[in-house]
Amino acid sequence: MARKSSPDDLLAPLTLAVGQEDLLLDRAVREVIVAARAADADTDVRDLAPGTLQPGTLAELTSPSLFAERKVVIVREAQDLGADTIKDVKAYLDAPAEEITLVLLHAGAAKGKALLDAARKAGAREVACPKMTKPADRLAFVRGEFRTLGRSATPEATQTLVDAIGSDLRELASAAAQLVADVEGTIDEAVVARYYTGRAEATGFEVADFAVTGRTAEALERLRWALSVGQPLPGITFALASGVRAIGKLASAPRGANPGQLARDLGMPPWKIDRVRQQMRGWTGDGVSAALRAVAEADAAVKGGSADPAYALEKAVVAVARAARARS
Repeated sequence: MARKSSPDDLLAPLTLAVGQEDLLLDRAVREVIVAARAADADTDVRDLAPGTLQPGTLAELTSPSLFAERKVVIVREAQDLGADTIKDVKAYLDAPAEEITLVLLHAGAAKGKALLDAARKAGAREVACPKMTKPADRLAFVRGEFRTLGRSATPEATQTLVDAIGSDLRELASAAAQLVADVEGTIDEAVVARYYTGRAEATGFEVADFAVTGRTAEALERLRWALSVGQPLPGITFALASGVRAIGKLASAPRGANPGQLARDLGMPPWKIDRVRQQMRGWTGDGVSAALRAVAEADAAVKGGSADPAYALEKAVVAVARAARARS
């Protein structure tokens, strides 16, 4: 078994799922079980709770059957196995049984590294299940979910979903599946906002995101909802100004600069650099200047310079959205 198994070989003698992301670990296990039962509907699955694999247990579970049945044996938290049990597993890896798939779930840290190394040396099919701590990783995960489900979603939609749901991958996966089940066509930001942020939570930054990408109707709709639920008017002008300034800053940055360095120089998180790059496609230098003037006028209006600050905000939103389409 020293020859490394193909990642696509779900029925390889040994699958090693490495990491601490529970959803990905569970999926790695489920994929093997589904493949085994597709090959043999009577496959016997033994999913061992942490700590239940004792010395001698693996030999019993993998001993030849009179009926030569296919079997899947799942060992969770393999990094915590005792020394004698690890010897049993290593011995098994030297001579795996036919029609049996062993699945080891290992956290991937230093603890239990000897077993991890032995499994890799034995040619295990390895599945990475890392904990996703970075926003960019969660965005990539959501994009992958939509692709797997056979649907497309805009970058703004995936960002909005991550912003609304947070870091729980199970909830993100469930939300993506729900959107695919309920919505036809491409999933966009407005759909995600309707389902998962709610109109009552309309914020100035949502208004700004629509405005700086030239979507006048959506920006005005979100503005009216923000006003109807009492969002502070200065906060809306601040969001508009921030959105336009971010585009101006990035437009004046050196071309080809490293995203990490740009993030430090411009005071933006790396994920926002990517988002602003997408937003700035229709902008010109004159457009940025015109939009900033319009936002400044609106800011003065909402701070007491106008009898109708809501109308002043609408004018600013229209001006920003028009500037976003200056190259069109």
